[in-house]
Amino acid sequence: MKTKNKIDKKWVLTITIVAFLISLVFSIVADTLIPNVSTYLSIILLILVIFLGIVFDMVGVSVTVADIKKFNSMASQKIKEASIGVRYIKNADRVSSFCNDVIGDICGIVSGTVGITISFSLARRFPINPSIITLTITALIASITIGGKAIGKTIAINHSNSILLKFVKIINFFQRRK
Repeated sequence: MKTKNKIDKKWVLTITIVAFLISLVFSIVADTLIPNVSTYLSIILLILVIFLGIVFDMVGVSVTVADIKKFNSMASQKIKEASIGVRYIKNADRVSSFCNDVIGDICGIVSGTVGITISFSLARRFPINPSIITLTITALIASITIGGKAIGKTIAINHSNSILLKFVKIINFFQRRK
């Protein structure tokens, strides 16, 4: 297998710009939407953002450890998604960077923003020191995210092929709907 020693500056620039744009959109949505919804809905959105970060972290790990031989075998059996999986595995560094770093980090930032909004909402409702509420929610978000990613990484390593295949099927489904 050919190793890539050279840094692809075009890819780095592209992913940096894409990360900036996605982060900007997510932040604008979070800053305008979250303060205008109920605390309960904010908590649901927070859980969804954390879950999304964990799922994309799992995909990023899966693509780096998936067995290309199995995907090549499935592709030879004309399983359409398998050939896309082969392409993802061959570009594992890019796919992993996008899933783990771009989506994962943006989810972390957005979950922090949502957590602060929830903290302010709770501080207005309950006679508790706002710093205690904020610290508690921040610690909860961090621990759930880190614990979830730790579990997710183990699952991703043990079930990388099936996770990658399911991810490709989902991507393929949405691409067909365009």
